[in-house]
Amino acid sequence: MRRSPDEADVIVIGLGVHGSAAAASLARRGRRVIALDRFPADHDRGSSHGRTRMIRRAYPNPVWNDLVGKAFAAWSALEAESGERLVHRTGGLYAHRGVAQLQGPGCVTIDDAGELARRMPSFAVPEGYRAVHDPGAGVIEASRALGALRRAAVTHGADLRHGIRVRGWESTTKGVRVTTDAGVLTAARLVVAVGSWAAAVLPSLAPLLDVWRILTLTVRAHQPAGLPPRLGAFSVDRPEGLVFGIPDADGNGVKLGVDAGLSWDPEEAPAPPSPREITELRALLESYVPGLDTTPVEATSCLYTMTEDKRFIIGPLAGAPEVVVVTACSGHGFKFGPAVGDAVADLCDGVPREDLDFISTARRGL
Repeated sequence: MRRSPDEADVIVIGLGVHGSAAAASLARRGRRVIALDRFPADHDRGSSHGRTRMIRRAYPNPVWNDLVGKAFAAWSALEAESGERLVHRTGGLYAHRGVAQLQGPGCVTIDDAGELARRMPSFAVPEGYRAVHDPGAGVIEASRALGALRRAAVTHGADLRHGIRVRGWESTTKGVRVTTDAGVLTAARLVVAVGSWAAAVLPSLAPLLDVWRILTLTVRAHQPAGLPPRLGAFSVDRPEGLVFGIPDADGNGVKLGVDAGLSWDPEEAPAPPSPREITELRALLESYVPGLDTTPVEATSCLYTMTEDKRFIIGPLAGAPEVVVVTACSGHGFKFGPAVGDAVADLCDGVPREDLDFISTARRGL
């Protein structure tokens, strides 16, 4: 019997990196997927736009190591599937005061200033800082990766619909009913991967989430000081907020941002950086990569959706187990994209994922 075009096995709300990855993973398994996004494709209102993101094995707690490993493997699998280069390995240095804040397979802490300069000559580690060296770190081609995930989803039969606003959802005896401004959809499972709009779609999450406006600056490509191996992925941990940097891989230019920002209502487009903010970002880049021309090629803003401990929230809802939540992944979530997609597919199929207990909805009492 033929299904209605508005009936699916799984409805995915949100087509950022995690929603797109979930749609692709589910479709590869033969599930009938309808995926929705309120904005046009490649919009800049959320957290997944832009050319590049960082990938690294260095993480604050060993509990992340298994998921990090799955992420690296999943990116390799997507590269093989898509035939595209999506990850550039550049190595990384993550500078901090005091005891090392990061660990991971192959990662080592370096105290000697001469050794730091040898590992990454263009990165000026502040005096009194040490750094964790991560030889596996690098750069993800973010826009290219997002396109690869969406093509994989469509190739395997997923129905991706942009410009569709969800008005609400409710549980039914057969799964879920989702009301949109284009009609009503039904499915056995619902995946909510709406980024900064999670609190609006799932009010029980609201007390746990804060949305920040984050700024980044990108400068001219092909400058010798910005090219690997002279420069790799880097960060500087400061009380005012973590500064992060992405080297110029494949002509994308060096990008710098600060992992802190104003709380923001996602219903408002994030304001672009002001002249004062651009000046501050340029000063940081000049300080940490002194050989660069910091004239901006692009200065932009995006939204991070944060929890207090910076851990994600992934899993089924206790009161509605047919709903799988993926949220609070902004800031360091893009690198996990295809691995999160596989995890969501497992959860929708009823496959236990005890390895996700440290970021589960159950851990949050949800």
